[in-house]
Amino acid sequence: MAELKQFHSQIIKLGLLADNYVMGRVVKFCSVSKKDNLRYALKVFDTIPNPDAFIYNTIMRGYLQRNLPRNCILVYSEMLQEFVLPNNFTFPCVLGACCDDYAIEEGKQIHAHVLKLGFGLHGVTQNSLIHMYVNFESLEEAKRVFDKMLKRDVVSWTSLINGFAKWGFVDEALKVFELMPKERNSIVWNAIIAAYVHSNRFHEAFSLFERMKEEDVVLDKYVAASMLSACTGLGSLEQGKWIHCYIEENGIELDSKLATSIIDMYCKCGYLEKAFQVFNGLHYRGISSWNCMIGGLAMHGKGKAAIELFKEMERKMVPPDNITFVNLLTACAHSRLVEEGRYYFQYMTEAHGIEPRIEHYGCMVDLLGRAGMLEEARKLTDEMPMNPDESVLGALLGACRIHKNMELGEQIGKRLINLDPKNSGRYVLLANIYANAGRWEDVANVRKLMNDRGVKKTPGFSVIELEGVVNEFTAGGRAHPEAKEIYAKVDEMLEGIRPFGYVPDTEGVLHELEEEETENPLNHHSEKLAMALGLLKTKPGETLRISKNLRVCKDCHQASKLISKVYKREIIVRDRNRFHHFKMGECSCEDYW
Repeated sequence: MAELKQFHSQIIKLGLLADNYVMGRVVKFCSVSKKDNLRYALKVFDTIPNPDAFIYNTIMRGYLQRNLPRNCILVYSEMLQEFVLPNNFTFPCVLGACCDDYAIEEGKQIHAHVLKLGFGLHGVTQNSLIHMYVNFESLEEAKRVFDKMLKRDVVSWTSLINGFAKWGFVDEALKVFELMPKERNSIVWNAIIAAYVHSNRFHEAFSLFERMKEEDVVLDKYVAASMLSACTGLGSLEQGKWIHCYIEENGIELDSKLATSIIDMYCKCGYLEKAFQVFNGLHYRGISSWNCMIGGLAMHGKGKAAIELFKEMERKMVPPDNITFVNLLTACAHSRLVEEGRYYFQYMTEAHGIEPRIEHYGCMVDLLGRAGMLEEARKLTDEMPMNPDESVLGALLGACRIHKNMELGEQIGKRLINLDPKNSGRYVLLANIYANAGRWEDVANVRKLMNDRGVKKTPGFSVIELEGVVNEFTAGGRAHPEAKEIYAKVDEMLEGIRPFGYVPDTEGVLHELEEEETENPLNHHSEKLAMALGLLKTKPGETLRISKNLRVCKDCHQASKLISKVYKREIIVRDRNRFHHFKMGECSCEDYW
């Protein structure tokens, strides 16, 4: 910058201030360099007698790069007032500013300028219009621009696909994708696969991935990250291992996001040892990798190990953030580490200046509630500096159910239903609290309220991956081609564990209205069916890994412990809240879930 100022003084002495070519280069250097240099660029800009479109574009780009979109729009307005005609490079910049500033009316006016000035066929400008309208959720306008394009490039197709996906229209995104010429690259494939992953439609994401491989499209780090998320969602360890192996064998750049995706996949597919191996093998561990590993330990109920890893993180001089402490407090909650949780809740502010957010308060309410300290948990919700949201009250309501506190549970449950009226789990928890107290009329009233509001209960399902195929079960479902053998194996399993003390929790069937439909027999809950198929298809000694979308019920939890003992298998079950490692008749959660 010091050298530039010397050159600038020579330009002034030589009388070249009116030379837009020369002055444009001065403005460009200042605009795109360090943040503070934009002020100098503006001073230079004010001395130029008749700046051209290049100079105006450069100033606009400088504002946009510094996240000052409104200033960018004002410069465009000034440009028009000075009768300087925009060019191909003007509209992408100013449309981007409208997008960032959510300036809908200005964006429509600039669209009119694009058409009036004859830039309606310019590809980059049209892509910018699509992106802007997508950002405004004006999908019809985006589609109209797209349809009028004479030549569409990858950016055009990807922008529209991402637009439909962003606002939840995944099927429409697929229709656009199918219309695209067959020369689809990894960018477009990642757009459609990511759309399905973000919508939790993991099976369809896998189907698209198989199609992509059939078309010999090279798997890049972006597709890899999306598919690892799909593996995580389904608990598909074998597919995840294949993608990890592909990344290593093909030298795909292992950036922070991809490394975290791999660690997260192994953690959430129940292979904690491999997650640690990947984590320890990283040359550079960013904050996201540390957070992911601490969070993985928390999910597996390894609270003390999570605390030790956090201490190592501090020794490595990696500053923690608010997510670090959410994961750390969650680890304490799942491992009954009440005093440690209290300590770190204070420590985050005292040692690192991180003020507790609502997520941290939610963790503390969960920690205290699980430990039976309901009054302290309730008091904390009352003293929070912000209003407790549905997650905080939901943690307290769940604790009331576990510890059968009907009075507080009823109070919190009614409050929570009003706050989160579309969430079926809130009604179910309150109904269970009434059921445990024998208040059947109130149970009926809660169910009626659900029906009146059109709230449907989330169906329970479990998945198990065997030989690279993901098998999904619902309670009492018989859609699996080997259903006859599976049900026979379930009967064999339950008969085999009766001599070891298994007694079906029939009271739970009558009272528990949550995890599986009560019309289904207790022994046909989805995880029992998945477990039976696992025993049929694997060799003695192999680990079974099962994922379930809801909380494991008491009966299945007890049965799983005994099945692990009788069949001498480790059974790893991921439910809605955490992992359960069943081995030799014990569970890693120590019946604390």
